[in-house]
Amino acid sequence: MAGKQQPSARSKRASQSIRSPGDDLNQQIIRLLQQDGRMAFSEIAQKLDVSEGTIRNRVSGLRENNMLRIVAMSDPVATEYTTDAMIGLNVAAGVTPRQVAERLESDPRVVFILWVAGRYDLIVELVSDDADALKGFLEHEIHASDDIAKADVMFGLKNFKNQFLLKRDVKDCEETASG
Repeated sequence: MAGKQQPSARSKRASQSIRSPGDDLNQQIIRLLQQDGRMAFSEIAQKLDVSEGTIRNRVSGLRENNMLRIVAMSDPVATEYTTDAMIGLNVAAGVTPRQVAERLESDPRVVFILWVAGRYDLIVELVSDDADALKGFLEHEIHASDDIAKADVMFGLKNFKNQFLLKRDVKDCEETASG
């Protein structure tokens, strides 16, 4: 024990803030990576007026702490799926929304599941390039399932906007709109 130094409270706070998605610099890095997940660290550093090493360390810390994943996503507005549907679900008595959500989440056509209060228990978004695939999903995963009491299927006609925002981005948007 004698040779081992414990990190100071200040260094712990600094380390945590570096890894925190709520840190201002981290938020700026995340926004740039959302625009272009392949943006070079040197370009991010130049845009944010910090060193490339700082960017590398910040991204590494966020990834190591499972606060950031860099993945490829298609733009749903640009790809315009042949079939897009929102399904309002009421789960059967004795079944939890979590149980139904866990059953449906593994299907690659299911891109969104939200537990809600109100008329439905869950809102599920389903996309496909094949109308028959949607019919099959409804038949096998929804209508033939004992864990679902009722389903209200709403077919999408035109996608006008689909934007993924961080919670902090929503707050920034609200402040801009009210200010």
